Amino acid sequence: MTDRVRLDIDGTIATITNDDVDKHNAFDDDMDVRLFEILGELRDRPEVRAVVWRGEGPSWSSGRDVTAIGTNLTELTHHELMVRGHQGIQRLWEIDAPVIVAIQGWAIGGSFQRALLCDIRIAATDARFMLPELVHGVIPDTGGISVLYEMCGHGLVSDMVLTGRELSAEEALNHGIVSRVVRPDVLDSTAYDVAERIATAPAMAVKLARRMIGHLARPAQRASMDDELIYQTFLNRSDDFAEYLAARTDGREPRYRGS
Repeated sequence: MTDRVRLDIDGTIATITNDDVDKHNAFDDDMDVRLFEILGELRDRPEVRAVVWRGEGPSWSSGRDVTAIGTNLTELTHHELMVRGHQGIQRLWEIDAPVIVAIQGWAIGGSFQRALLCDIRIAATDARFMLPELVHGVIPDTGGISVLYEMCGHGLVSDMVLTGRELSAEEALNHGIVSRVVRPDVLDSTAYDVAERIATAPAMAVKLARRMIGHLARPAQRASMDDELIYQTFLNRSDDFAEYLAARTDGREPRYRGS
């Protein structure tokens, strides 16, 4: 079991920490499995009233560890890995405690989408957000696009997904992606202040308010994940994706045919 994602519980407040500083907390399969185990444990810990999800080092998470792509040692197919990922991150919805994400530096790709599936996002002034999946021949596949679409509308989602543009903390605040932007040196303390305020509120009221808000968003999120599962599985077997991999290996420009 990896210690690059860890869980600490102090009274009524739990902390999830991304801790692979050298890789800006990029996730590989082992970290995914540990994260999903942690979410399952939190689901079964009703005494936890609030969760802070933070990262060590300069970035919250730079997304997927690209050095681990293609090195899957399990017997799971690509489709099965996606199912595991969707089922694992959906455990967020089964936790009674709200999850507050404290984001510094990069929040990229699937990690950014996981943050979007949480309840509250607080950004440091140096936070940057990006969805670069198309550069790697695939599409965003973690469910966060439906949240981003609901928050920001068609224009920004298309810009971020189709061009991979970088979004600053100030832009994220203006679009409602994060609710606060603070100095990096007070990011953690701000997140814990929010967690403490939630943890000391009436527990049943918090639980039902979170459930009510979740019910507004879940249908679209589930539908988006269903599409992602089909489309990403198709892309993984497409001629264009094979050409992307071949061009990367050969060190040449890819020749895409749209098939």
